[in-house]
Amino acid sequence: MPPSLPATINIREPRWDQSTFQGRAKHFFMVTDPRNLLLSGATLEEARRVVEDYRAGTIQPGLTEDQLWRAKYIYDSAFHPDTGEKMILVGRMSAQVPMNMTITGCMLTFYRTTPAVVFWQWVNQSFNAIVNYTNRSGDAPITPSQLGTAYVSATTGAVVTALGLKSLTKHLPAIISRFVPFAAVAAANCINIPLMRQRELKLGIPVTDENGNRLGESTAAAQKAIFQVVVSRIGMAVPAMAIPPVIMNMLEKRAFLKRYPYLNAPLQVGLVGLCLVFATPLCCALFPQKSSMPVSSLEPEVQDQIRKKDPWLETVYFNKGL
Repeated sequence: MPPSLPATINIREPRWDQSTFQGRAKHFFMVTDPRNLLLSGATLEEARRVVEDYRAGTIQPGLTEDQLWRAKYIYDSAFHPDTGEKMILVGRMSAQVPMNMTITGCMLTFYRTTPAVVFWQWVNQSFNAIVNYTNRSGDAPITPSQLGTAYVSATTGAVVTALGLKSLTKHLPAIISRFVPFAAVAAANCINIPLMRQRELKLGIPVTDENGNRLGESTAAAQKAIFQVVVSRIGMAVPAMAIPPVIMNMLEKRAFLKRYPYLNAPLQVGLVGLCLVFATPLCCALFPQKSSMPVSSLEPEVQDQIRKKDPWLETVYFNKGL
């Protein structure tokens, strides 16, 4: 009979060491695994039961550590961490690769006409709005007005950038025009994420000591967190929107694609998907989820507040978000 599972495994934290890039990458490969979208409702509910029972101190007979961690990642892929509600299917992190490969592939394929540019930038920002709403924080929820403002602003920014660059690149080589969608997506991320998290920029995000004890709220920490998320989001788009255009530009000059032009879109989507399978988890792992900064870099009033609680504390920690 196998030994019983200890009740001391901390399944509220990732399985791998998050202080290393390798550990963070392993974690996000599990979180963004598209295969989780194919799991049945019964499998999701079973994973929820295993996780909630274990957290309550009840260990199912015969449960192994690998099975526990598998249940934890299935649970995390489908249920909101703060509210416990089942998340919208297309808004889950495991939907990032299939949804983005389709949308990005179409943006890179249908970039020549103005209606196509406007339509696919709108689709992309609509998807981003669903993802941001689905993964909203329970501690700092997004209001409908904030969601609407961010959605309209990001869509407008993306469309204006795309159309402006499209007109500027009209007389330049075709390969240059292929990078217009990437510039539009980068501009939209720079608008969308800060607007979506404007409450944090105004009021701050919780900062804690190493043991998770809450010390206060800091806008400086919020600025660093949002900057890291913007860099990660743009980084995710770089391989998917930079490599396929170069390959497709070469292929379109060959006889094969001239003979079978209808393969253009499927090839583009496939190339984007291949890039995103690796770019999404690796760019999520660029910065630790539990980021840190020196106390001396916080606002003076927050520094004073922390010094009263712990005069010798040098570093604080915060959740950067996704």
